[in-house]
Amino acid sequence: MSQLEDLIASIPPLDAAAMKEAQTRQDTLTKPQGSLGRLEHLSVQVAGITGVPRPRLKHKVILTMAGDHGVVAEGVSAYPQEVTAQMVYNFLRGGAAINVLARHVGARVVVVDMGVAVDLTPHPNLIVKKIGYGTENIAQGPAMTREQAIQSILAGAAVVEAELAKGLDILGTGDMGIGNTTPSAAIAAAITAHSPGEIVGRGTGVDNAALFRKISVVQQALRVNRPDPLDGIDILSKVGGFEIGGLVGAILAAAAHRRPVVVDGFISTAAALIAVTLAPMVRSYLIIGHRSQERGHRLMLDWLGIKPVLDLDLRLGEGTGAVLAMSIVDAACKILDEMATFSEAGVTERDT
Repeated sequence: MSQLEDLIASIPPLDAAAMKEAQTRQDTLTKPQGSLGRLEHLSVQVAGITGVPRPRLKHKVILTMAGDHGVVAEGVSAYPQEVTAQMVYNFLRGGAAINVLARHVGARVVVVDMGVAVDLTPHPNLIVKKIGYGTENIAQGPAMTREQAIQSILAGAAVVEAELAKGLDILGTGDMGIGNTTPSAAIAAAITAHSPGEIVGRGTGVDNAALFRKISVVQQALRVNRPDPLDGIDILSKVGGFEIGGLVGAILAAAAHRRPVVVDGFISTAAALIAVTLAPMVRSYLIIGHRSQERGHRLMLDWLGIKPVLDLDLRLGEGTGAVLAMSIVDAACKILDEMATFSEAGVTERDT
């Protein structure tokens, strides 16, 4: 088997025994059963993911992957391509929204160059896994070769493998790449079978003329490339991005090591769609951090069949929605672990 096939085959099912034990404890905590709603369900899911009936999420990691896109030549973004590199430097200085929110919830941010269009100045906190200097223009042909698509997935998996050694109990996905809502929309349209008109949104805030142009570009990309909706590698290679491929690999590797994955917004969810297409088992490991303001995100979540934790009209990316939701997941696990049961607290249970 290939390295990617081995990775996919290593993803285990959720631990039913751990989930049963977690649910039993939830049902005996000092509260009416079910009164903490989705917090209870999240804690049981994390127990099943980790195989630990009372999971503790000490090490929180946000993986922000950066890459550029040839499709920006079609005028699909309100910002120029050089902003990708500039924002990577901002991440490394700790000045971006993701840095602020990560500090707020006690997470560390891992920044990866998967395919920025320039060589970045070396930095001790920058991981370089560059597959290429940006993808090709998907409106004219494939974004990358099939080999590069596989390479990007394996590179993302390798980053998670390395971070596990430093401590990683829960992973949040994040992205940076000017123009990357366009390939993400193409991925979503290919997999969900919804039209680009239903999926494409304003991204960085383009005006109406640019929005219609963006829809046309996604339609052209799908027409030119004809990605196979049942082949995740084909979709990634034809209309994807290097940072999206990296996130696919990160999701697969986290699942293989029984770590929950909190998925950010539109771009991260595009990566999740590909990951689930490649490995349906991975769906159980996903926690959708929030519902993006991007038009098609709801349709992507419908396809996944997963309800988001938050709905705050966010559309920034970087992992911002994921890290905020991560604090909710942590709270859910702390309730399960730290809250007293009726017997522990000496509280009389309800009459049955």
